[in-house]
Amino acid sequence: MYKNNTLRNVLQSKRFNLYSGALLASLFSIFAYAHFLKFLDTRELSLLLIIISEALTTAFFLLRSDPKTVSEIPSDWVVAIIGSFTPLFFRPAIDGVLPQAEILIVLGTMLQIAGLISLNRSFAIVAAKREIKTKWMYCFVRHPLYASYFLIFGGYVLVNTTMINLILYTITMSFLCLRIFREEKHLSLDPEYQNYMVNVRYRLIPYIF
Repeated sequence: MYKNNTLRNVLQSKRFNLYSGALLASLFSIFAYAHFLKFLDTRELSLLLIIISEALTTAFFLLRSDPKTVSEIPSDWVVAIIGSFTPLFFRPAIDGVLPQAEILIVLGTMLQIAGLISLNRSFAIVAAKREIKTKWMYCFVRHPLYASYFLIFGGYVLVNTTMINLILYTITMSFLCLRIFREEKHLSLDPEYQNYMVNVRYRLIPYIF
């Protein structure tokens, strides 16, 4: 039974990698094009940073290592897909309620780069166990990449304020929080991750959450 489950996980992972990789690349191309056109008009640094941010996410997703285990719970897949792909529907706006929030995008992108370097090829979308990371940014919080997304996308909506972007942000953050709990439920089946959770108590913000 264990071997059958392992084989099924591998097949599911490879099939998902193929389809999701193609979809992610297509959506990112449309996303990047729209933001680059806006950058040519406005020369706003935040637009380039958002492109870089999503390009890094796409690249690490395509280059990630094969998982040891993958969640077979359908709702985990739904949560992961919605939470991952929704930000690619953000679009630049004429103005925003707080243009100075561009600094949040800068800080978020810096945090994202540090988190991606710390995570390396253990990047995942669906709850899965690869190599468990406990060093660098993962010494401070258990989900530094998700923390960076809160800053990046929050700053983006403040700089590019539309009702559609606000709705997309709400969906993204809601599903991001769900992803955290789903992923930790799957990973905590491993005693090593249970020990990590004891040593690093906070998920996103030290001393708060």
